[in-house]
Amino acid sequence: MPPLESAPAPPLARAGLSYRRILLKLSGEALCGEDGGFGIRPETLQRVAAEIAEVSKLGVQIGIVVGGGNIFRGLKGASAGMDRSQSDYMGMLATVINALALQDALERQGCPTRVMTAIEIRQVAEPYIRRRAMRHLEKGSLVIFAAGTGNPFFSTDTAAALRAVEIGAQALFKATKVEGIFDRDPARHEGAQFLTKISYDRFLADRIGVMDQTAVTLCRENKLPIRVFKLAQRGNIMRVVMGESIGTVVEG
Repeated sequence: MPPLESAPAPPLARAGLSYRRILLKLSGEALCGEDGGFGIRPETLQRVAAEIAEVSKLGVQIGIVVGGGNIFRGLKGASAGMDRSQSDYMGMLATVINALALQDALERQGCPTRVMTAIEIRQVAEPYIRRRAMRHLEKGSLVIFAAGTGNPFFSTDTAAALRAVEIGAQALFKATKVEGIFDRDPARHEGAQFLTKISYDRFLADRIGVMDQTAVTLCRENKLPIRVFKLAQRGNIMRVVMGESIGTVVEG
């Protein structure tokens, strides 16, 4: 048997990547393009899928949680007088629609993709089983986790943190509409300062709205770093995976 030093470098080391397994959180609005609105914009969907596929083909194992706000938002339904649980279940079904659309786009890029749902819809997706999800990742498939946690009153951010911890992801990537995290809302405060790094405790104390507080608490308890960056900037997913210092890191 050859000495350890002469063994070939693993694919990730050869590619110069910093992560072996990640969980990517996409908002439903990300599929609408920068203009926002409702529905799915095909060109935006294809662009996002192409970027994810590029990273996957280098050997990174990718789990994805996509929101449903471009179709239906549970909190908004509840504020309009709907029962909160009922509106949250509708939001979960919206995430399934987005997951199926993203699966189709990824497979057109040549990436085998599985959709696993927290609510059983066996005709269109597999039920979520942790060990099966990890096996799919190890065999090279992307896995999209849909229908949130399967429970009302929990956001898809919390679902993303939960799934990231369950599958042993090395980081939670939060792809958003903004560059990262600021000390104040940049839309309301001209002098808002961009933060390249922030602790979990400060994030929670300052009640920063980029991510649900329950999700951040779960990441803190499991020492899971969060990377917040702008999705609309083409190539940002690859840059973060390569270890470039873009966006904001939440850790420690």
